[in-house]
This record gives sequence, structure tokens and C-alpha cells, in this order.
Amino acid sequence: MIDQGAPPQGRGQTVPRTPGLGARLMRRKPVEVLVAEGGQGEGGTLRRSLGLWQLTMISIGATLGTGIFVVLGEAVPKAGPAVTLSFVIAGLTALFSALSYAELAGTIPVAGSSYSYAYATMGELIAWVCGWCLVLEYGVSVAAVAVGWGEYLNELLDGTIGVTLPDALSAPPGDGGVFNLPALIVVLLAMAFLLGGARESARANTVMVAVKIAALVLFCAIGVQGLRSGNYEHFMPLGMSGVSAAGATLFFSYIGFDAASTAGEEAKDAQRDLPRAIMLSLVIVTALYVLVAAVAVGAKPWRQFNDSEAALAQIMRDVTGQGFWATLLAACAVIAIASVVLTVLYGQTRILFAMSRDGLVPKVFSRVHPKTGAPRANTVIVSLFCGVLAAAVPLGQLADATSIGTLFAFALVNVAVVVLRRTRPQMNRTFRVPLSPLLPALGFAFCLWMMGSLSTVTWVVFGVWMAVGLVVYFLYGHRRSRLAPPAPSEK
Repeated sequence: MIDQGAPPQGRGQTVPRTPGLGARLMRRKPVEVLVAEGGQGEGGTLRRSLGLWQLTMISIGATLGTGIFVVLGEAVPKAGPAVTLSFVIAGLTALFSALSYAELAGTIPVAGSSYSYAYATMGELIAWVCGWCLVLEYGVSVAAVAVGWGEYLNELLDGTIGVTLPDALSAPPGDGGVFNLPALIVVLLAMAFLLGGARESARANTVMVAVKIAALVLFCAIGVQGLRSGNYEHFMPLGMSGVSAAGATLFFSYIGFDAASTAGEEAKDAQRDLPRAIMLSLVIVTALYVLVAAVAVGAKPWRQFNDSEAALAQIMRDVTGQGFWATLLAACAVIAIASVVLTVLYGQTRILFAMSRDGLVPKVFSRVHPKTGAPRANTVIVSLFCGVLAAAVPLGQLADATSIGTLFAFALVNVAVVVLRRTRPQMNRTFRVPLSPLLPALGFAFCLWMMGSLSTVTWVVFGVWMAVGLVVYFLYGHRRSRLAPPAPSEK
């Protein structure tokens, strides 16, 4: 329909042109708009109820436990006793990226995390790629941790009532089972907490984090009695390549601070508290990881780590010769790993919430329940997907897929912080990355290096995932984006 108030078009008058494809792919969402939309969803708003303590606990909850309780048994055969160095390398890589996250979280305190940071700095296509990586990172991480939870549940059942679940119901296809029922159950339990709202979920998570820290301190106190100096000989049996390969696998254990950044729209004072929570949690987690790994490889020869997801409980049994301590650790691990599932699942729902609000994924993901202030439909859909994934896919494949998605997203964050410094130098920043752009450049380089340490199969899976993501974007997100120009009939 022609606007009656528009002047007639004739010679010498230019007709507005529709932006080209390149311009549409590079369209950016202003920081001010991102912040102004904070908390707004379909039918309701997220509630700002989280302080520094809760944010730090979310960060620790999503991080502490994954690499130690679950993946240590897979990492040690790759690096030997030098797995402690693998944790340090993964921690340093995470630290460089965490500095960039801290600056951007304080500057753009929104739920979208690195997806939103990329949208404000590098354009819609890069933001979509980053968001698609985060879907891989969070969704697969939930599934991977849930698989390990089932292993410790079996340890607990064996130590208390003398029975275990049959392999057919406690392992996925490819690992000797048919369906991993415990993995599905823990995801559904986390879903139940999340449906109650962010504040209630944060309270439950705080209790679980306290339990997991106590469990790891207990392990160190007992495991140190079994240290043998000979277990540290041939410290790096597989060379630096083994150390870096183990580090790449372990890196997915450090995504907790990323989960904290997804709480930007539910924090009471996000600009002040998010940077603090990110840095504090990373320091605590890295210290505990290295300490527990050093005790573990000192108490048990590295060649005897046989890909068990319940490695710590087995070490406790071997050191003490009693089943009680191993059972106690397994009980703590069941609670501790559940907190990882809870907080990472929370992060996944908030990423999709932000993408939905921008029009890139269906609106159902940004629909907020007016009573609880939680995106209920989003939570149910994501939980069911992750639960089925956990029940049907082996842990090793899940961990590596998570690592590559995380590393790619973190690499983009290191670029985003430099871009925003140059394009918006006068913005208020509650935290600034020191020695920028040097440290962001190092973070970017470390991420690429660790990505190169992953297997060819992992890269193929990642490539297929990215290809599927681009198809989804061009068929749906590109057209429905809120930044897309209106169709002629809508003008």
C-alpha cells in the first residue's frame, strides 16, 4: 500500500534501497537497546533477585565437580600425572577469556552472555554462530555431566544397599547399555527446581555447592594418605601433546563463569556483581581442581585410570580399604554433580531466552510465567532434549563436543571486548581487562590452540553442527530477526 503522505517519485529522487545481504548479516544491536530490554519476555519479566553470593555460587555450581568428579578418569590416560598441568593450562585459557567476560558482563549485563556481546559488536551472523555454539556448549554439557551422575549413583547404591542398576538402564548405547535412566532423572529433577524460579533454584544450588566443596576437601584429606612418590615418575609420559589434549577435554569443566554471565537480567546489581562473581569463582575452582588432581594421580598409578566416571570414589576405596568413605564420597558427588546439571541447564535456558527475544528462535523460548518469573516452556523443552541426549549418547563424545563449542564461543568473546573498546571507548565499564588488547589476544590464541588439540571426529561433528546452524539461521532467524527490515506489506 502506498503512503498517501509520501511525495511522488520522479526524476532526481532516489528510491530507498533494501540493505544488501552483507549489510543484513552485519547488522548490530545497540548496547543501549540490549540493556533496556533486560528481563523482558513474552507475557512477563525475569525477576532481579540474585546478589554477589548467589551469582558466585551459580558460577561455582556450574564449574566445580564436572572435571573432577566426571572427566578425570578420561583425562588422566591422555596426560598421565601431568594432568595437573592440563588443569592449569585449561584454567589459564579460561582466565584470559574470563577477564574478557568480566568486562563485557559489567558493560552489557544481559542474559545472552557471549551471544549478546557478539550481537552488539560483530553483527547478527557472528552472534548467531556464537549462540549456536552456546546451545552446543550448554546442552551437551548438561548431558555429559548427567551421564557421570549415573556412575556415582551406582556407586552409592552399591555401597548402601548392595545393588546397582543394570547396564541396560544405566549406560547409553555404545557403552554397553540401552538407555541411561539415571541421566534422564537428574535432568528432570533440575528442571523441577528451575520451574520454581531463579531465587529458589539459587538457594538449592548454594546448599549443593557447600556439599561438593566439603566432599573434595574430604577426598584430599584421605587421599593424601595414599600418596606414592613413584606415581609421579614419568610425569609427562605422552609429552606435551598429551597434556594439551587432556586440557582441551578438561576445558569444558571451566564454563561456570559463562553460566554466571547468563544471569545478567536476574542480578540485583549486575554491573558490579557479575565481574566479581566470575573472577572469584574461577580462582576457587582452579585451585581445587589442581589440588584434587594432584592427590588423585599421587594415590593411584595413572595407567590404572580406565575411563571411569567415578574415579574419586574408587580411589577412596583403594586408599582406605573400606567401602564407607567411597560410599560417602559417592553420596556427596550425587548431590554435587546435580548442582552442575542445575546451573548449566539454567544457563542454556537463558541463552535461548535472549535469542528468542531477538526473533532468531521461536517466541516460545522467551515466554515468561507471570507468577514464578521463569521461562517455563523454555525450561521444559530444553530439559527434555538434554535428558534424552544424556540417556542416549556416551560421555566421551559429549565432553569433546562441549569443549569445541565452548572454545569457539570464548574466542569470539576475546574479539568482542577489543571491538567494543574501539567502537565505544567512552562506555562505563565497571571492570576493564588489564593489558588490553594483549590479554584478549592471548585468550583468543589459547582457544584456537586447544581447539587444534581435539580429535578429527570432534571437528567433523562441530562442522556438521555449524552447517545445520547456518541452515536454520537462513531459513528462520535471518527473516524473523527483530532487526530485519519490514516486508513491503508491513511498511
